[in-house]
Amino acid sequence: MTGLAGKTAFVTGGGRGIGWAVAQRLAADGADVAIGGIHDPAGLEARAVELATTYGVRTLAIVGDVGDPAAVAAAYQTIWRAWKRLDVLVNNAGMMESAVIGMITADMIDRLLATNVRGAILHLQAAARLMARAKTGAIVNLTSILGVRGGAGQIAYAASKAAVIGLTSSAARELAPQGVRVNAVAPGYIDTDLVAGLGPEVRAARIAQIGLGRIGTPDDVAGVVGFLVSDAAAYMTGQVLGVDGGMVI
Repeated sequence: MTGLAGKTAFVTGGGRGIGWAVAQRLAADGADVAIGGIHDPAGLEARAVELATTYGVRTLAIVGDVGDPAAVAAAYQTIWRAWKRLDVLVNNAGMMESAVIGMITADMIDRLLATNVRGAILHLQAAARLMARAKTGAIVNLTSILGVRGGAGQIAYAASKAAVIGLTSSAARELAPQGVRVNAVAPGYIDTDLVAGLGPEVRAARIAQIGLGRIGTPDDVAGVVGFLVSDAAAYMTGQVLGVDGGMVI
């Protein structure tokens, strides 16, 4: 229990993958942690219990669609009633769909933007309201290396993640006078459910593009998020840190 003792955090999409690794990192650092999710309420509750049992912190399991304004409002009401503060938001929840230009559908665009962009903005907005009360807070948005460099077959997804970079920069400017820092992390090829369906040849081709020669892990990303929300990064805002093993050198 170190740098985040006494602080509270909310990790959207916190029940699996990068979000779960981040939730564990923040709890290990002493924060009380709320984890959000939608697909497996029972599993999410079990994860919250696991965090509380393992790290001795208070936890919440918050079920709801990140792109639904009513669900987002209810989430932050739950946090306020339970803890009366919020110090950290990790905007992690997201979805990925791939299609070449001619196969992109309007429904695909709407789904990606609703989760990856509207969801991120709604959560940032609600978190900022609570953080502004205390004149302090740290928000980390999860974008993607594809939002920085693009990728074939990833136009809609990359556009949604590029939007996250834009909202990070804008929010950092707006919220700095209120003592709220906003940064982003851009993971590269990370071993999560999002890439689990890739065949061995595709995986080998992806790894060949990585300077460090290996696929990343959720813990690789969680370590950077943990740094950004800590006092060690107290003078950092508006930054986008790549966690990609050298894909964009």
